[in-house]
Amino acid sequence: MFKRLAACVREYKTPSLLTLIFIVCEAIIETFIPFITANLVNQIEAGAELSTVFKTGGLLIVMALLSLCCGGIAAVTCAKASTGFAKNLRRDIYSQVQDFSFENIDKFSATSLVTRMTTDVTNTQMSFMMIIRTAIRAPLMLIFSIIAAYVMGGALATSFVVIIPVLASGLFLVSRKAMPAFRRVFRKYDRLNESIEENVRGMRVVKGFSREEYEKQKFGAAAEDICGDFTKAERIVALNSPIMQFCIYLNMVFVMIVGSKLAIESGGTYINVGEISAMLTYGVAILMQLMMLSMIYVMITMSGESMKRIFEVLEEKPTLHNPENPVMTVADGSIEFSDVCFKYSKEAKKNALFDIDLRIESGMTVGIIGGTGSSKSTLVQLIPRLYDATEGTVKVGGVDVRDYDIETLRGEVAMVLQKNLLFSGTIAENLRWGNENATDEDLIHACKLAQAHDFVESFPEGYNTYIEQGGTNVSGGQKQRLCIARALLKKPKILILDDSTSAVDTKTDALIRRGFAEYIPETTKIIIAQRIASVMEADMIIVMDNGQISAVGKHEDLMQKSEIYREVYEQQTHGGDDNE
Repeated sequence: MFKRLAACVREYKTPSLLTLIFIVCEAIIETFIPFITANLVNQIEAGAELSTVFKTGGLLIVMALLSLCCGGIAAVTCAKASTGFAKNLRRDIYSQVQDFSFENIDKFSATSLVTRMTTDVTNTQMSFMMIIRTAIRAPLMLIFSIIAAYVMGGALATSFVVIIPVLASGLFLVSRKAMPAFRRVFRKYDRLNESIEENVRGMRVVKGFSREEYEKQKFGAAAEDICGDFTKAERIVALNSPIMQFCIYLNMVFVMIVGSKLAIESGGTYINVGEISAMLTYGVAILMQLMMLSMIYVMITMSGESMKRIFEVLEEKPTLHNPENPVMTVADGSIEFSDVCFKYSKEAKKNALFDIDLRIESGMTVGIIGGTGSSKSTLVQLIPRLYDATEGTVKVGGVDVRDYDIETLRGEVAMVLQKNLLFSGTIAENLRWGNENATDEDLIHACKLAQAHDFVESFPEGYNTYIEQGGTNVSGGQKQRLCIARALLKKPKILILDDSTSAVDTKTDALIRRGFAEYIPETTKIIIAQRIASVMEADMIIVMDNGQISAVGKHEDLMQKSEIYREVYEQQTHGGDDNE
């Protein structure tokens, strides 16, 4: 895991190494400052001249400035390295997610992936920053301080050897006790973010049912739960401070009592006032570094869960792959399903589709109807290989979809969903998702066919009108028509409309279908609809029921042989009067 994450440092290796170099320099200088200060105290005690004091004082000032410069440069290079590392990490995660199939995304959930690219990356960035700076400085200062303490105080420095394991053990136990609470928090973050996303997206429903107070209470309970875990962990971690304070003062008392006794008894030959002062300084430095190591341990352990979650995404293997020698051309828009069965995961007990046998000729207009949960959308998602069939084969242009280059296949299949998205940007920029090289005339022509041109022109900025995130500043019907225009610009061999005219009136629906017949006559058009009127004139109508094809035929045939189709037709045309 660490090797994979470290690979994200890449072009920021130089600032990372510079941070280490300047941190080492800072630690060395800071270690020598108490040593020189102790000698100055001894010289003053021995009656040194004022020039000697100024000379030594000047040296200390220079060393302090050098230490400050080294620390400042290290801070700059560390910031550059850590933020660059986080940038690369987010980019790698995002690139990985872009290659995921729907099955991979279903495994993690969208909100969990967002949390991993934000909160988890931030935690990992903080750990990286502490590792290349504090985690190097603290051990070096610890080692240098112990060596200098032995040089200055001799056997008296053994007190540090005794007290360090006691302090380290206490801090380790405290940190270890707090970790389970920190781990629980990150799992709860996903659920909290899911609640936020769900609530924001469904704000109109919440207000429509006056459920604001209920949602506030639900969110408050989730936030309180996370707060409780954090409070418990922080309460335990807070014990670090009194443990450290106890060890510091215990050590200071020991050094002062024993050091003073030795200084008095030896007449300053074994240890003197300056050395005792340096010992106290080194003692505080040693214990402070142990405290820093404790904080590093807490941070790394806390972010360890974040690292694991990031690693899971980076190591996830996309379930869809290009074959070794992919087919790079789609001959036509013909589609064939042969003995197809499908389920969304290997663990699923029931197939979403089973026993699908179907042949669609290129250029045909095909309608698909069926009740909610009949797997209409699932059926068409196998065509552009958003999922792979569990059993059987799906062919496009006479070739198994698994033999195509995925980008080539999807480039020839355009899908317009009922809840299709518009992205932040102008209307023109959104339309050019279908064809980035489309001219303004192409945009206007496609919008006229999709019955979108008139309302676009009604905006003050026309095609330069800015679309807010998610297309919230256009109506549902306007959004659907823009998405249809975007798909038409692609000029695909197969066009799939998944209930994508549900928000437009029947007259506009008919005009859109007429535009398809005129503009893309050779394109295979698959229309999933709830309204019989949207598919009545289709060359073939497929009736889905519970994951199976119940009936296939034209409108007249299905009125005779399909009870499901006939029942839907009568309900829509007669309003169900016969049943009253």
